[in-house]
Amino acid sequence: MHNTDFIQVSHAGSLPRTPELLAANAAQAENPGDTAAFEDLLAGSVKDIVAKQREAGVTLPNDGEYGHTMSNSVDYGAWWNYSFARLGGLSQGGVDRWQMTEEIRSEPGHIRLTTMRDRRDRVRFNEAYNDPNSFILTGRKPVAQPTVTGPITYIGQEAVQRDVVNLKAALAANGYETGFLPALSPGSASRLLNEYYQDEEELVFACADAMREEYKAIIDAGLTVQIDDPSIAENWDMINPEPSLEDYLKFTQVRVEALNHAIRGLPQEQIRFHLCWGSWHGPHTTDIPFKDIAQTMLSINAGSYSFEAGNVRHEHEWKVWRELDLPEEKTIAPGVVSHATNVVEHPELVADRIENFASIVGRERVIASTDCGLGGRVHPQIAWAKLEALSEGARLATQRLWA
Repeated sequence: MHNTDFIQVSHAGSLPRTPELLAANAAQAENPGDTAAFEDLLAGSVKDIVAKQREAGVTLPNDGEYGHTMSNSVDYGAWWNYSFARLGGLSQGGVDRWQMTEEIRSEPGHIRLTTMRDRRDRVRFNEAYNDPNSFILTGRKPVAQPTVTGPITYIGQEAVQRDVVNLKAALAANGYETGFLPALSPGSASRLLNEYYQDEEELVFACADAMREEYKAIIDAGLTVQIDDPSIAENWDMINPEPSLEDYLKFTQVRVEALNHAIRGLPQEQIRFHLCWGSWHGPHTTDIPFKDIAQTMLSINAGSYSFEAGNVRHEHEWKVWRELDLPEEKTIAPGVVSHATNVVEHPELVADRIENFASIVGRERVIASTDCGLGGRVHPQIAWAKLEALSEGARLATQRLWA
């Protein structure tokens, strides 16, 4: 993943779905037995989205997460929801997780995640979140929260192989040598109602054993797996009241150990880890500072680390890297354009952000990326303008760094 003579360009995974694919997703949900036409449309759509990435200047592309069903043009949860159909042991149904009212409070020394309605950012800005005209959650469809009622297993073999085949065909058709596929982390996969396992640790490690099959299938195909993991940073906001940092890091360490268990023995150079504070459009004043979890992130056995660095809540944190020791063989993929605003970043600003990181870790180890997925979070026209600005900023940074 190291650069040679230019700044490589990638993104955090999700890209805007076409109206045709969204309609096909909805039809599949109502009639899952009719698959032939859907599979043809999906394969063609992946080829098209890889071609669009090439046109936009992306050098490390993916399938846009098109194999992960998106319920609507506005959808903050497709990165997670896709796993509900790939994990055995879940009972589907229940209520929308944003409408759950059962209060789950943490206690000193014993941390538990609260409901979405009781997370601290939402409580602090309750009026904004409950305003029907608010931009924060406008347009999203309800998503039912599954319950763990049996042993967690991996049942998504056909689905992940379909994603692999579609992406490899699209890469070949567009002149790329390789690309990446995102997959859910054990810590995030385990954020479910649990009626089967004795404790959270047992559930998290069961998810690790199951999701390892998906990671391995992607890597064995010669692709890079990007492990999407808001559970390392975003869980901080989902603990109410706010815990001590010591208790939180202890709580998080279980998720780190489970992930390292899931990727044991797999080549680090084909593993990219994506750290996320949550992609919803909200104030984010209760985000954990990057400095408090940076070392925890680096203890994950990945070859590259993707993280938010372009939105106004986290842009200043590039300076934290002055105090960190990034192993020579590893790279970083900081977000230098953001999903959190409709404003399209100026290429000069993008280049400045890239150069900030390069001044610390070296030009060979900075991949220009996005804060989070753009699909389902900003309008498609804006999303593609952001990717073009990202690529242009990377070109400007290249000119300066290799002058």
